[in-house]
Amino acid sequence: MRTMGRHVIAELWDCDLEKLNNVQFIEQTFVDAALRSGAEVREVTFHKFAPHGVSGVVIISESHLTIHSFPEHGYASIDVYTCGDLDPTVAANYIAEALGAKMREAVVVPRGMGPVIVGA
Repeated sequence: MRTMGRHVIAELWDCDLEKLNNVQFIEQTFVDAALRSGAEVREVTFHKFAPHGVSGVVIISESHLTIHSFPEHGYASIDVYTCGDLDPTVAANYIAEALGAKMREAVVVPRGMGPVIVGA
């Protein structure tokens, strides 16, 4: 079945605390993840919070990659949404490995197919 896109929503736990708080590392990781998936990077914006945490987005021609990190909990939430033939799991897996996530949960949501139903 053809979709307009696929959206990976991932929970990353027990990540490397220093990496979760390093805005330069996260920014480069997200750009690299986008490129590895075959995406075309358009804009990059990341913000380091005080005392800790990073949020950011990589806008790609095919949609976006985002993160909100919580170093104090060893946790990051990420989204990778791609349209067309790109596989968003390539980027999501690269990010999880780069951040050293020991536990991860991910849901892949097809986009553009009608109502979204998420199971409990």
